Amino acid sequence: MGVPVPAAATARKGARQVGFQDDVLLLAFVLPDRDVNGFIAALAPQDPLVHRERAVADPAGFHPTTPFGHLGLPEPETLDGVLAGPVCAPCAGKLDELEVVVAPLGGGRSRVYLRGVD
Repeated sequence: MGVPVPAAATARKGARQVGFQDDVLLLAFVLPDRDVNGFIAALAPQDPLVHRERAVADPAGFHPTTPFGHLGLPEPETLDGVLAGPVCAPCAGKLDELEVVVAPLGGGRSRVYLRGVD
């Protein structure tokens, strides 16, 4: 994916789904809240991330084609109060697109989800 994972990251999980045309890369980790803004800034998003409430009205019926559930995590689209947005499209010729979602966990921590298309 080419994204440097901060040293303070814990609970790191990742996967690659090989597709017919494109591969999808999943990466998730937990960061202290104090490190989230610096991590996002390093990704150089063209626009600020947007705060969104739950994107999926019925999480029980949501079945993404590249699920974070394979990593034992809730799908970011089913979570309330997240920051989300694309951080590059295309990503300097390495990825076709990269999206980030930051979900608050409480206790001064947030889970960062990254989904890239290669």
